[in-house]
Amino acid sequence: MTQSVVVQVGQCGNQIGCCFWDLALREHAAVNQKGIYDDALSSFFRNVDTRVGGDGSSISKGRISSLKARAVLIDMEEGVVNEILQGPLRDVFDSKQLITDISGSGNNWAVGHKVFGSLYREQILEKLRKSAEQCDCLQCFFIIHSMGGGTGSGLGTFLLKVLEDEFPEVYRFVTAVYPSSEDDVITSPYNSMLAMKELNEHADCVLPIDNQSLFDIISKIDLVTSGKLGAAVKPKSLVTTNVGTVTKCPKKPFDAMNNIVANLLLSLTSSARFEGSLNMDLNEISMNLVPFPQLHYLVSSLTPLYTLADVNIPPRRLDQMFSDAFSKDHQLIQADPRHSLYLACALIVRGNVQISDLRRNIERLKPALHFVSWNQEGWKTSLCSVPPVGHSHSLLALANNTCVKPTFMELRERFMRLYKKKAHLHHYLQVDGMEECAFAEAVSSLSALIQEYNELDATKSMPALDVPRLSVAL
Repeated sequence: MTQSVVVQVGQCGNQIGCCFWDLALREHAAVNQKGIYDDALSSFFRNVDTRVGGDGSSISKGRISSLKARAVLIDMEEGVVNEILQGPLRDVFDSKQLITDISGSGNNWAVGHKVFGSLYREQILEKLRKSAEQCDCLQCFFIIHSMGGGTGSGLGTFLLKVLEDEFPEVYRFVTAVYPSSEDDVITSPYNSMLAMKELNEHADCVLPIDNQSLFDIISKIDLVTSGKLGAAVKPKSLVTTNVGTVTKCPKKPFDAMNNIVANLLLSLTSSARFEGSLNMDLNEISMNLVPFPQLHYLVSSLTPLYTLADVNIPPRRLDQMFSDAFSKDHQLIQADPRHSLYLACALIVRGNVQISDLRRNIERLKPALHFVSWNQEGWKTSLCSVPPVGHSHSLLALANNTCVKPTFMELRERFMRLYKKKAHLHHYLQVDGMEECAFAEAVSSLSALIQEYNELDATKSMPALDVPRLSVAL
């Protein structure tokens, strides 16, 4: 069994991370009734004997003593991390996993990347090495950060390069939250553009998430629940700390949005944690869905959209669930994959679903979807027998699809509006080590990426290649 380490950076990264660990504990609690530390738990948690001094000794088998998250928490402001440490998840982390400052990055990529990157590099590296040493078979780092802020975009992408240099064999999956066009951080286009260059060069897979899409999805859920999202929360939404008390998780405005992203990560790793008739390892996602190094941006859709059993939404029929996954309304970025070109697609199904159901729905949907001529059978599938808490089944679709291009084009357009006027540029150029050529290089990098998608789109009308197949005499 492999292990993964979650690195959550900045305010957004830590808030999503908090939701992720909360949901992960609930999910394992629903499956693990006997309180035994098993392979499924070991993928994201250590079992620690807290009676021993120091870090506590890890217990590989037997009853659960005290679960500690395989995580590193980084933020250049203390607020969110302190909140986590005072909340119901306080016992899941220890102070040796945290890096905080008090000044913040001032919504400036250069401060996060150049100043705090240099200042905290050795501390970050030490904590990453410690986390890696506590794994038997480390397979992946999951990095969660925003693109619009200073710490998330700057320090988050600095960290990527550190991981690539120090752990070149370990996969780097990034969940990056892109700002909406109405974002209140005026420098977010600069931060996002500079961060994009780093993601292009140093990530293995990027799961772009659009704040506007999350907001739209939650608005629809509000309508379904008659505007009573808060009232629909069940009273047993609880987390048990390892001192035996039960604490209710306080709900905040962004919790519903963060829950969707947390559920995306839970579904993505479900095959690595639980049994199933068709398992999909994380390395298979990268191997099958990324045919070219830079085209590693995977558009995700999740159905049911609110997989935590907190909202009274009627269950979707199985076939409808598959149709939803390809609809515009269920994408976690502003995109419509059905009208764009697929390079490859992965379907990660959870719950009581048969292989025959999976194949039947693929055959039903295939005629309406456009795949590149050289990869007409570009499907990767997974069946995990354990559904999300409160549901009989769920589906996560990951699409390497040219529909991500408009998101990048809009980002470039918003960036150029500021950059043509040189507005706010001095805030970046006064940071040691930051030069104006970094902006030009970032634009060039994104433009090259957009051009690659353009060239693929140009092949959309080409006929599928009729590949000769080997005939087997019976």
